[in-house]
Amino acid sequence: MPAREALTGSSGHAAVPGQPGNPVVPPAPGPVPQARWGDLDPGSIYEYIRVATFAIGADGRIGQWSDRAADFFALPAAEALGADPVTTLVPREYWRRGRERLERTLAGEEWIGTAPYRDRDGGESLAEIYLMPAAGSEQTAGPAGALCLAVDLGKLRRIETDLAASAAVFGQTPSGFFLFDPELRLQRVNPAFADAVGRDAELLAGRTAHELFAPGEADRMQAALRKVLETGEPMVDLRFSGVLPHGGERRWAVSLYRLTGPGDRPIGVAGQVNDVTSRMVAEREAAGVRRNLALVNEASAHIGSTLDLETTAKELLDVVVPQFCDMATVDLYSALLSGESGPALARSGGGYDGSGELRRVAVSSVVGDAAAVLGGDPTVYDDLGFSSQLAAAEAGGTLCYPPRSPHARALRTGRSAIPDPGPNPLLRSTLVVPLVARNVVLGLVQLSRAIGSEPFDARDVAIAEEIAARAAVCVDNARLYRREHERALILQRSLLPPGNPEASGLEIACRYRPSSNNTEVGGDWFDVIPLPGNRTALVIGDVMGRGLRAAVAMGQLRTAVRTLAMLDLEPAEVLGALDDIARGLGDPGPGPLPGYGATARPVDDEAAEVYLATCVYAVYDAVTRRCTFANAGHLPPVLLSPGEPARMLDVPPGLPLGVGGEPFEEVTLVLPDGALLGLYTDGLVESRKHQLDEGLLAFRTALQNGGPVLETLCDQVLNELDPHHGEDDIALLMARVRAFDEDAVGDWRLPPEPTSVAKARELACGWLRVRGLDELVDTTELLVSELVTNALRHGRGEIRLRLLKDTSVVCEVWDDGYAQPRQRRAQETDEGGRGLQLVSLLAERWGSRRTPHGKIVWFELSL
Repeated sequence: MPAREALTGSSGHAAVPGQPGNPVVPPAPGPVPQARWGDLDPGSIYEYIRVATFAIGADGRIGQWSDRAADFFALPAAEALGADPVTTLVPREYWRRGRERLERTLAGEEWIGTAPYRDRDGGESLAEIYLMPAAGSEQTAGPAGALCLAVDLGKLRRIETDLAASAAVFGQTPSGFFLFDPELRLQRVNPAFADAVGRDAELLAGRTAHELFAPGEADRMQAALRKVLETGEPMVDLRFSGVLPHGGERRWAVSLYRLTGPGDRPIGVAGQVNDVTSRMVAEREAAGVRRNLALVNEASAHIGSTLDLETTAKELLDVVVPQFCDMATVDLYSALLSGESGPALARSGGGYDGSGELRRVAVSSVVGDAAAVLGGDPTVYDDLGFSSQLAAAEAGGTLCYPPRSPHARALRTGRSAIPDPGPNPLLRSTLVVPLVARNVVLGLVQLSRAIGSEPFDARDVAIAEEIAARAAVCVDNARLYRREHERALILQRSLLPPGNPEASGLEIACRYRPSSNNTEVGGDWFDVIPLPGNRTALVIGDVMGRGLRAAVAMGQLRTAVRTLAMLDLEPAEVLGALDDIARGLGDPGPGPLPGYGATARPVDDEAAEVYLATCVYAVYDAVTRRCTFANAGHLPPVLLSPGEPARMLDVPPGLPLGVGGEPFEEVTLVLPDGALLGLYTDGLVESRKHQLDEGLLAFRTALQNGGPVLETLCDQVLNELDPHHGEDDIALLMARVRAFDEDAVGDWRLPPEPTSVAKARELACGWLRVRGLDELVDTTELLVSELVTNALRHGRGEIRLRLLKDTSVVCEVWDDGYAQPRQRRAQETDEGGRGLQLVSLLAERWGSRRTPHGKIVWFELSL
């Protein structure tokens, strides 16, 4: 048995395999190598450790020197051969011990131990030395020399450490490790990998990827292994799925990298595998939560962009289809569509049973005809409330759910329900969610998933209820807006003239069209007011702003215009009075009177807002065809005279009503017979899409190219101009001049003498008889006598008598007195004072109005 000691320490025996206390470690199980003669396989251990061999002759000199020895000791053969190995290779301080050890080996004793040597860099390294005496020939007694094997102890220890670390990693790490050879067959795996794939580690050696994974996943793994082996680029976190032999689907994350030997020669592919099934489930749940949160955020941002019920319902379906379900419908109570409220919740039982009439306002599907699939016919539920068949309910149709159905129960209680989808082959799961806002049920949304999708679970129900709750608030806001909008429209339309009003000497046509975007109502208005003396007041205006307050302000101004018109004021005076009224509309009123309590009445900021309006007021005299205009910041009227192009009338614009501070000016024109006068609001000619001048030009062009029928012309103008914008309300008032016949007017001037009374009677009766109006002669004679008598009594200048025949007969008497006649009740003993009572009884209408030089008293008789 050879001795083993360290040259650098005390002598002793080294541990020898097989000795007591040093058990032999059995080799790892593996395939038994076949006997063969040939070169060493690549990757041998000798490529990783430094080994040197050389021979020492009987004279103690180096007799043979190998290439590995030359590389190991950095000493060429020419210098080594014949040299003393101790003095050449061993540091000086160890020469004596080295000499003794060499002599003992030459004497026939083997030795294994450690010894220092000078390495190639001139430093001192440690090597494990094996000295073995060389056998001599038969003629030579004793050894003929020695053989020396030197191993770099540092390299050897590092390899031992690496092997120990590799064994620890393979055996103790919780991650699965494996090693494929260049032929892509498993060479080694650790227990964690064997547990991950559900196989015994002893049975995995030599297997390929196709023996571990399903065909599709195996192809992916084989391709990844080959790519890493060929390119050397690692692959990290590849995901593979598989089914364990004992059942259960698993998901693995695999990282691959190439192993290289000396010279960067590929010797296999190593990899690490982790079971990420639970992580995948958690990631899937987290992704589901993120999707749900994104869905709720999208619902908050997308639903309620308008105040239209139908649009809001469609926005709800745009959010949930197809992100949340495959088919969906929205059913709202029919009363909501007119602005009314739905039923209150019946959580405590009794009361409403959920079977009221609903209207399907929106349908959406990604699998075809959602209405045919989801149905909604009352007959689709049996006595127990389960679906037995499906019937179509298109958008816009009405339906009622039976009291025992899940839909009616959801409407009654405000709680979601998951009804049985029934035998329909397309449905996997259905969810019914009521729309409830402010403790009022508005309707329901029905969500369905088709075959191939996951059924609704508790989390889906919570998300659907959250989205439905947000949508319900938007739907209820739209309902409230619709109610207020309808009321404002009713108010606004009630303040406009019904139909086309009649006017003396004018053909009238008018149109009013709300804005096409169905937003708040505006303050546009127009009016045609008959005035005494066959005159007509034409009014058009626009209150700035929108909403119910603008409509109310418009109604107040229109009423004020009618009142002021009856006073027979000039157009400029009417606008001046309207300006004062508009400024008064924004006045919140006086504060509390002094001495009447310490608490002051709070000022309403909204009531204190400024009301501004534009207006054109025109008075047309059918006898003279004179028209007087006054403008308060409104667009100028358009006049189309026969044979001339349409033009804008040069009427001073003035300031809008409510501004104050400037008087209004008047312009008087004589309109030719057949002339067309157009009054309009800015909604007809102004838009964000074009300049105002372009709209005015288009309006004039439409008038010129229009037909002769006034009603048709109005429609043509609206059709040509409104479709381009429709952003604002439109009011259009058009009047065509129809001149009186030459014999329709009788006009006489009488001196202020008593004989004028008889003359007036004679002239009036003769005029009526010539025109075939004998039935009015007696009444007219009596009333003319009364009015001319009063003119003589209360005036001093010339008297004027005028008779007008149009749709009625009007008689007018001028005088220069400013005192207005006043009807009074005469006593039984009074001799006079009954003239105006007689006029009031016999005439259809009567009245008086001021003139610049006196007054006119008139009466009207029906034909």
